[in-house]
Amino acid sequence: MAKNILKMKTACAYIRVSTDKQEELSPDAQKRLLIDYAKKNNVSLLADNIYIDNGISGKKADKRPEFMKMIGLAKSKEHPFDIVLVWKFSRFARNQEESIVYKSLLKKNDVDVVSVSEPLVDGPFGTLIERIIEWMDEYYSIRLSGEVMRGMTEKALRGGYQSTLPMGYTMDKDNGIPKLNDKASIIQMIYHDFDVNGMTYLEIARKLNNMGYRSVQGNMFEYRTIKYILENPFYAGKVRWNRQNHENHTIKKKHEWIIADGTHQALFSYEYFEHIQDLIAKRARPYKSRATGTKHWLSGIVKCSNCGASLGIKRADTDYTYFNCLNYTKGSCSESHYITLKNLESAIFQAFKDALACGDNIHFTVRQQSNNEHVVDSTVLLREQLDNLDNKEKRIKRAYMDGIDSIEEYKENKRLIANERKSLEDELKNLPSSNEDNKDIRKEISTVYDIITSEGIDNRTKSNALRSVVDHIVYDKKNDEIQIFFYLLKPA
Repeated sequence: MAKNILKMKTACAYIRVSTDKQEELSPDAQKRLLIDYAKKNNVSLLADNIYIDNGISGKKADKRPEFMKMIGLAKSKEHPFDIVLVWKFSRFARNQEESIVYKSLLKKNDVDVVSVSEPLVDGPFGTLIERIIEWMDEYYSIRLSGEVMRGMTEKALRGGYQSTLPMGYTMDKDNGIPKLNDKASIIQMIYHDFDVNGMTYLEIARKLNNMGYRSVQGNMFEYRTIKYILENPFYAGKVRWNRQNHENHTIKKKHEWIIADGTHQALFSYEYFEHIQDLIAKRARPYKSRATGTKHWLSGIVKCSNCGASLGIKRADTDYTYFNCLNYTKGSCSESHYITLKNLESAIFQAFKDALACGDNIHFTVRQQSNNEHVVDSTVLLREQLDNLDNKEKRIKRAYMDGIDSIEEYKENKRLIANERKSLEDELKNLPSSNEDNKDIRKEISTVYDIITSEGIDNRTKSNALRSVVDHIVYDKKNDEIQIFFYLLKPA
């Protein structure tokens, strides 16, 4: 059996440096330590599997692009590595809550996090030591954050600049004062369209997107992007700070904001800026509470063919309900996918009929359900492991070509992979053949069709039934097509 063969582990390395302080090893120094550890412990580490976040804090994972890229790959079906190597656990995360969440997520995908400078024993005692290290790292981070916060507050009160500059400005490196750039004309257009032409945030966003303009981050303009620009006093010569809770992205109360006179050139007078704020207040629509009750059974499962976002349900009144792309309603998708509820339901019912009528041509993914987790059956699992061995061979060859492994290490790794392949192939031959009965599959889909077309069944029941056989549905408005992507959950 494959489990009796000594498998060569595949690793990735994660390196993070947040400051230029001496107590932090440089990225190159961390890299050398991790490569040396991999070699000494018979672990394959490729140059492509080394992820570096330089000059980035470890408090929030979603602010570390290379970290999130690594996590995404670790969760993927290909399972490109078995271990995440770090110099210290503090490089993985300084927030203990996030550390536990991401380590647990990796553990579920059979990926371990190993600190090469903080070896741990197996068992409960090792876990306790790991938690103590995490607590110490977080305590250090909190103390440092408090000192930084006090310094930034003082700087903001003096009109200093300490955040990303808004569109229309770049920093003058000679004097440290923001100066206007060629994007300032876009800001002037936005204010003019809102003030003189009476355009809404959404109309302005679509206009700019159609003209090929993009935000500072290179994204499509959205409703909220335009709103932020129109409400930003920076364009009137002010510096605003401490407006947002960065942990949950909520806006703080106005008395907590710091607004001071800046030294940069204003694009508009403060009087004109206040005029724009008055217009914003006058045009704001009164808040309407959402109708209570369960959302429609199609909510969240129907996707836009243009951008992949979900189609959200809109209820103008009880007799006029429709779906549309949520990104289109924000201004970041260029194609409307408007469709009435009645027409969408009819199209999906017809797609179910067509799927049942096509018999053997139903496309689906078979999964088994056990302990609330989805795992593929043994045949699929073994074939995927064999495919992974092909990738491993490419990786060890790449490691040798990159100079990470010696020729002796390369030969030994090839021998281990060959043994593992033979064991998997033998195990695959000994499995009993299993063919799904298409009649059972059609019966399952037919049962769901009966449930979703019944008027006396509630939304929650219909939603659960639909999701038992359907992964997602794509609506293509241009071609007037509905595509249903089926899978079948099969009890173990």
